[in-house]
Amino acid sequence: MAVQIPFRKDMNFEYGRLETVAPGLRRILARNPSSFTFHGTGTYVVGEGDVAVIDPGPDDAEHIEALLRGLTGETVSHILVTHTHTDHSPGAAPLKAATGARTYGHGPHGAGRREAAGHQAVQGGDMAFVPDVRLEDDHVITGEGWTIEAVHTPGHTSNHLCFSWREAGVLFSGDHVMGWSTSVIMPPDGDMGDYMASLAKLLTRDETTYWPTHGPAITEPHPHVRAFIAHRGEREAQIIHQLAEGRTNIMDMVPVIYAGVDPGLFPAAARSTFAHLLHLLDQGKVAAEPAATIDARWRLV
Repeated sequence: MAVQIPFRKDMNFEYGRLETVAPGLRRILARNPSSFTFHGTGTYVVGEGDVAVIDPGPDDAEHIEALLRGLTGETVSHILVTHTHTDHSPGAAPLKAATGARTYGHGPHGAGRREAAGHQAVQGGDMAFVPDVRLEDDHVITGEGWTIEAVHTPGHTSNHLCFSWREAGVLFSGDHVMGWSTSVIMPPDGDMGDYMASLAKLLTRDETTYWPTHGPAITEPHPHVRAFIAHRGEREAQIIHQLAEGRTNIMDMVPVIYAGVDPGLFPAAARSTFAHLLHLLDQGKVAAEPAATIDARWRLV
């Protein structure tokens, strides 16, 4: 039976306007909708008067200007970045220039722990962003009336952070847990094993609401996360079945596993399948010939 993931697609929004979505929390949506961003990047503002901005979004002058207009008379003291994809972090530079606030993140965009021959880690990566303050797991940031804890959740990228707003019981889950889709894991910087471990890590935490950068709020986070974990297990079972059926090349598997999906998304699906195979390789369940690349021939062990 297919795993049922409790996505909610209902999301009221208006581009270019800073909206209050919960007590002490505002959001403004960037006009960058796509197959990977849903309606666009949600930039969050925590607090009032002295505020933290989370995921300033793409390098889009209209978006940054609208954000600043909505914050007239207030002070941006912190700019927090969940990770360095180009729909999340490039807006930090113009926002910093306009406000003087320092930027916070886990680190610059990295090559990841794997170097798959011929496949770069930099696709979609913001290579210019280097945070003023590098955050490790459990690092705590304080402002006027709010406390935010960094939660390192590698997997979607190696430098991905979630941010826990302690007073509100809220987790800003970035792209690690989205409200409209599962995350795409693309090696070499994306890592399925890390992603699965980071999902399990969230099950040990007690936040009651997740606000993802894409999609609506997640109000039952633990069932949502458990559904993501089950979905990935189901996907690995599908890949193992494909190998047992004699399909040894990723591009032969993808149209079968992702039947009904827009073929334009097959390249991303292939990268996700590759991430699963690397995870299975780490577990000793598969082998690759001649080497573990996206073009390899794979077999069950």
